[in-house]
Amino acid sequence: MTMRPAVATALLLSTLASPVWAAGDAARGQSVFTRCTACHAVTEQNKVGPHLVGIIGRPAGSVPGARYSKALPAAGITWTEADLDAYLAAPAKRVPGTSMTVGLPNEQDRADVIAYLKTLPKP
Repeated sequence: MTMRPAVATALLLSTLASPVWAAGDAARGQSVFTRCTACHAVTEQNKVGPHLVGIIGRPAGSVPGARYSKALPAAGITWTEADLDAYLAAPAKRVPGTSMTVGLPNEQDRADVIAYLKTLPKP
């Protein structure tokens, strides 16, 4: 008896379980991000919400001059792709008490926006 079918099945299942953000389209994400521009900028200037330049790897609630709910910095999050995905899917579910009310319920939209945010230069 060989292990090939078991290995093939394991590989297939691990591929199916891969996070959706791993396959984001940055160009499409830039287009989807236009929904976010009322509150967020991709330059180092805050709007209603913080700018998103260099968000990956940044502690949540740490942009100088940005207005945050008490809940976001208290959440202790350092933004990863997975954390952004969960937060964008349902901000108030991921961080109860957050002031961000609009999310992106569509998985592919989130993947694409995250891919776009990753292309922004670090501050």
